[in-house]
Amino acid sequence: MPDRTAAPCELTAAAVDTAKIAAEYATESERRRTLCAEVVESLLNAGFARHFAPVAHGGGAGLFTDLVAAVATVGAGCTSAAWGASLTAHLPRMAAYLPEQGRAELWQDGPDTLVVGALMPLGRAQPVPGGWRVSGRWPYVSLVEFSEWALVCAVTSRDGGAETRFFAVERGAYEIEDTWDSVGMRGTGSNTLVLEDALVPAHRSFLRDSLIAGVPGYDADACHRVPLKAVNGLCFAAPVLGAARAAADAWLPLAAGRGSLSDTAATDLARATGETDAAELLLHRAAGTADRGAPDAFEVGRAARDCALAADLSVTAVERLFRSAGTRGQQQNSPLQRAWRDAHSSASHVVLQFQPAAAEYTRHLTA
Repeated sequence: MPDRTAAPCELTAAAVDTAKIAAEYATESERRRTLCAEVVESLLNAGFARHFAPVAHGGGAGLFTDLVAAVATVGAGCTSAAWGASLTAHLPRMAAYLPEQGRAELWQDGPDTLVVGALMPLGRAQPVPGGWRVSGRWPYVSLVEFSEWALVCAVTSRDGGAETRFFAVERGAYEIEDTWDSVGMRGTGSNTLVLEDALVPAHRSFLRDSLIAGVPGYDADACHRVPLKAVNGLCFAAPVLGAARAAADAWLPLAAGRGSLSDTAATDLARATGETDAAELLLHRAAGTADRGAPDAFEVGRAARDCALAADLSVTAVERLFRSAGTRGQQQNSPLQRAWRDAHSSASHVVLQFQPAAAEYTRHLTA
């Protein structure tokens, strides 16, 4: 079991400085509809890309609890940057499922390689001698502008059957279409990745079922041997937690400008920060369970429920503060309105929808 009394890891410590840089460039990132290069550089220097990269390739094969803390810290500065930080860490964990030669090629330049991902099976792949021909269009690929590699998901046909696989493709193999213009999370640069009849060698592909089950097919590091549903919600809920912290930070100066806090304002702040603390506790339980290894089916279902509920609690906290602040919090230059937009936008991700998570959890609870 990981020692949680130990000093913070380098990632969580570095995240404090990254949050400051992200906050400094948050307005410009929104204007550009993608993170500024200075922010991406800070994410990589902090160690997000190497956090889950395999030890054999210079990575840290780190803890989920450390990553949740680091992502939420960055989110207090800029939710879009936190989203980028989380995906920058989680995609290498998935890439670790590649065969040995594929892993060696992807990390040939070191563990800070920036990998992006398109997890929906929106492409088609045809088997050819030595590999696959892959084509498709994958929208909402965050940070794709800065990517060096991408993992894309496609449906294949072989021997009369169909299966779903991931394919690792180098930056030169795909195009990027500028399609991202969302009301929230504007700085994520989640544009469309386009692949046209690209030849992908067999060693740069793996079955999606392996990732879902948490079975890499070799003696992988502990963080790679966790079922996807046990940790997938952490990837997207931690930035929402960061948005709730950002909202509280932005609300306090607005409330203080009115003089002493009224009983109503004090109650709003207490409830919002309490909801944020509850969300954090839920995420850390899910992360800690994954860090201990080999979660059972009930724990996997509970983790999905906890992440969805944590996102709901975080949005509720942001909503409460946004209403309490009045029109001053709605000004275009107010960080509070950005946190409000970002929280609602990020929490709308399909992985964080509570109803399917609740149904899965209840099924295991009543079994």
